[in-house]
Amino acid sequence: MTSMSMTNTPKTAMVDDARLISRTLARAFDDDPMMRWFFPDGASREVGLGRYFSTIFTRQYVHHAVCERTEAAAAFWVPPEAQAKAVPDAETIQELKNILGDRAPLLRDAVETAAEHAPQEPHWYLALIGADPAGQGQGQGAALLRSGLAKADAAGLPAYLESSKPSNLPFYEHFGFTVQEELRLPGNGPTLWAMRRGPHCPAEV
Repeated sequence: MTSMSMTNTPKTAMVDDARLISRTLARAFDDDPMMRWFFPDGASREVGLGRYFSTIFTRQYVHHAVCERTEAAAAFWVPPEAQAKAVPDAETIQELKNILGDRAPLLRDAVETAAEHAPQEPHWYLALIGADPAGQGQGQGAALLRSGLAKADAAGLPAYLESSKPSNLPFYEHFGFTVQEELRLPGNGPTLWAMRRGPHCPAEV
């Protein structure tokens, strides 16, 4: 029991954790509809996803977000004061284009669509959360979600996310999120569910 508790305890993710985090997220998002849209070739998807997540983590989120991990899960939260900075710079955009190739415009369209529907109120944004399927069922994703929500609650702010995997909606609803809007991505892309959770008092968490 002690080992499991330690495994599930969120830790701050550092640049040196990039290899672990990119591998974890590549496995976590292998069956995600949006990531399959970006990386349709199953034979190369895990490598492509690993490069994608490593790039956005090391060049973007580790510098401007609250990044936490467990042994088999990771989450990137962006507080309101960092949201203007937590966007890819020109070099990062070029690197993502190199990774995605002719699928790069799909990422651009997805980012722009999501941004158009993002809430205007100050909020904590859950940019990414995922658990390696080999570690699912151990509460690691839930531990990371609780950790971020506790920070949002402490600030008295709502939390917001987009999910492209319908089977994940009940998980988020369990933690108080509700669907605000269904967004269909351009070019016959997958649906994004925009979800919001209002701030809770500590006793409600």
